[in-house]
Amino acid sequence: MNAKRRLFRTDGIRGKANEFPMTAEIALALGRAVTLHFSNDAQSPRILVGRDTRQSGPMFENALASGVASTGGSVMRVGVMPTPAIAYLTASMRADAGVVISASHNPYQDNGIKFFAADGFKLPDETELDIERLVFSKQPLELAGPEGIGSDMEVPDVNGRYIVFLKEQFPKDIDLEGMRIAVDTAEGATYRVAPEVLRELKAEVSVIHDQPDGRNINQDCGAMYPQAVAKRVVQTGADIGAAFDGDGDRLILSDENGNIVNGDHIMAICAQDMVKRGGLRGNAVVATVMSNLGLERFLEGLGVRLLRTQVGDRYVVQEMREHGYNLGGEQSGHLVFLDHATTGDGIMALLQVLRVMIRTGKRLSELAEQVTMYPQVLVNARVTARPPIQELPHTSRAIEHVKQVLGRQGRVLVRYSGTSDLIRVMLEGEDNELIKNLANEVLQGVQKDGILWRQ
Repeated sequence: MNAKRRLFRTDGIRGKANEFPMTAEIALALGRAVTLHFSNDAQSPRILVGRDTRQSGPMFENALASGVASTGGSVMRVGVMPTPAIAYLTASMRADAGVVISASHNPYQDNGIKFFAADGFKLPDETELDIERLVFSKQPLELAGPEGIGSDMEVPDVNGRYIVFLKEQFPKDIDLEGMRIAVDTAEGATYRVAPEVLRELKAEVSVIHDQPDGRNINQDCGAMYPQAVAKRVVQTGADIGAAFDGDGDRLILSDENGNIVNGDHIMAICAQDMVKRGGLRGNAVVATVMSNLGLERFLEGLGVRLLRTQVGDRYVVQEMREHGYNLGGEQSGHLVFLDHATTGDGIMALLQVLRVMIRTGKRLSELAEQVTMYPQVLVNARVTARPPIQELPHTSRAIEHVKQVLGRQGRVLVRYSGTSDLIRVMLEGEDNELIKNLANEVLQGVQKDGILWRQ
């Protein structure tokens, strides 16, 4: 897409609450725009709206719902629910679109808005741009007359609906009886449903960070700080620890010894199991450019290809749908099992790992240690401009030199952040000190090209 985006980024709209673009006025306009986009002659569109636990959530929920109703749409509120639950409920309840008000793993001061289509998948770029055009249209959007204002209703027992759905994805001939699980819900949207699912499957559950107050979401907890759940695992003698992020679409694990198991490990574990069961479609796993070279080497040993996309789980899903693959994800913990869900789902991913543990009789440490991850260095630097990397002569020469030094035993990736004015330099290789020095060499090239920000 060449059209310049003013609102939508890699994963919806995001920013500081009460600062553009995350203002109540924009939320109101988005409610109207999404309703007009999905309107048809037969009936007014039904828009399902959910949110996470952050303080600004109700403000944006009310503004967006007002926009929907004022344009003749019907609002279906589900309250605090994980992002993947909104995707599921949108399709299950036959809504025309779903809206999630969340800033995922960001601190409480931030918030965001992202949309799902009627099939539970995230909107394509073209649809997002059409919604943007409506928001910024110079012509006032057409409002409904007094008799055409839409309804606004709360959907009952949405937790129960989602819990039943999750349990249906777990094999009926096994349960979690005798398994001890530590869970960190990040003071976020999974704080009720995640423990309940596991308890209904007969697990013994120890929960931390499940008392959201609007301001503590993601604060030193959850998938961004898995050390907290790892500590609880060791303290309680749990078999596994699961850390979700604020909106529940990420999962990072701790093994029984308190070692962190990230998204790359989880993809490797599940891919190996799916190969054995003949369930890995296309003999491939889809990940992003950030996934570790160790995952690629492990999959090669299984005779499986690793296909890489740009950063963002939506691009992973897009690649999976276009070519019929059913396993993909990100190192950061977005795991997508297209046989079961339309988007990254932390609870779903946990259930898949638990199934492998039970079927194989192996501890998580045994499953994870099969994958040897390469040392990885990631350096971020603020920039004053974002010219194409290939047009930066010193940076390009440094990158080529790094590639020659590493050969097939390492990787270098240099890209701009999709959400802030940063350049990201990532290197992988067998020698940690070497890749640190090479990363600095690339940064020196960026500095010579004159785009590094200086205080």
